[in-house]
Amino acid sequence: MGAALSPSAGRADTTTSVGGCAATGAAVPNALTKIVARKRQEVALAKRTLPMEALQERISELGRPRNFFQAVVAHGNRRSTRIIAEVKRSSPSAGIIRADFDPVAIARQYHRAGAAAISCLTDEADFGGSLEFIHAIRDAIPLPVLRKDFIIDAYQVWEARAFGADAILLIAECLTEAQIVDFQILAVELGMTTLVEVHDLDNLWRVQPHIGFPHRGYSLLGLNNRNLKTMKTDLSHSLRIADMIEDRSIVVAESGIRTSADLLQLRAHDIHIALVGEHLLRQPDPEAALKALLA
Repeated sequence: MGAALSPSAGRADTTTSVGGCAATGAAVPNALTKIVARKRQEVALAKRTLPMEALQERISELGRPRNFFQAVVAHGNRRSTRIIAEVKRSSPSAGIIRADFDPVAIARQYHRAGAAAISCLTDEADFGGSLEFIHAIRDAIPLPVLRKDFIIDAYQVWEARAFGADAILLIAECLTEAQIVDFQILAVELGMTTLVEVHDLDNLWRVQPHIGFPHRGYSLLGLNNRNLKTMKTDLSHSLRIADMIEDRSIVVAESGIRTSADLLQLRAHDIHIALVGEHLLRQPDPEAALKALLA
């Protein structure tokens, strides 16, 4: 299997690539450009270390992915929020988030506290992640797992599934429209959900026509509250953008979510899925923190 041609094939892509990141007229944040440049080198090395044939053989030995989309999209319950709880050791903006980091133990706590799914950082250099965490988490709990990384190459989509991921993150600022569509097609072929993340309105307009392609039940739209230039978070960012989205049942609010009042605000704008990580990981007891958030 391979990524099929996108519906945009044969017409000019309106974006250009700057250091591997999609540009839409606005300057691409320098930190993101550096990360993508590093990721290109990592992917080149990974292709030599674990060729595509080896990934495909691994995938052939796996069962079907867990249904990430179904796990997080609410079905008629407008008074609850489904939490994608994040597992990560550190981040460029926050430094070390949790010194006593044990991805499996944390995932078990999230499961007991009522998380709908897990987001697992696999970028090692900046987030202390590893692809190996995915299988370890899936072996310990029944929740679906999202591979959260900077995906810039189809190889990484295959790689995500080979290491057990049920879903992948696609960051709009790192990709052209054609790449987003092609990666979504490939993810669907592999049975995975995609979470397409945007940080601003320009990228929302760019990717919104492609959300749900090729099948609606495999695609989510992430609204990240973090300003990539200042690295600060503002929950009102999601609330403002959400008002411009017709179907909010597939919208995921990301970053800067800390209290049950924040979830209430999101629900008031018909956002019923939230990805939460740093707040929970900074607490002595992530399980209790998630229960309090959901209370």
